[in-house]
Amino acid sequence: MFVWVFHRISGLLLIVLLSIKFTTSFFLMTKSQKPDWALLLHTNPLSDTLLIIAGVFHAFYGLRTVIIDLGVKKEKLLFWIFTILAALVSGALLIIYFTRDY
Repeated sequence: MFVWVFHRISGLLLIVLLSIKFTTSFFLMTKSQKPDWALLLHTNPLSDTLLIIAGVFHAFYGLRTVIIDLGVKKEKLLFWIFTILAALVSGALLIIYFTRDY
């Protein structure tokens, strides 16, 4: 039940965060004077961190759902496998994000 609820909430969170990212990038690319609010929201590390974590966990739990729909009955094992994989991938992506040099 937790995975089902988390998958729905992370999907909604992705819609909100990607909408903010796309909207702010539009304002930053088309205006000669860049609005401060758009720059603040677009370069906010908290929103980028949430976007990375929500995107990775949403993708991995979606793959888990597809595998279960294909007939695999070990739901608890799949939960732990995909949770550990998503945590590792999220951690690696966050390390890359926070150590990048640009």
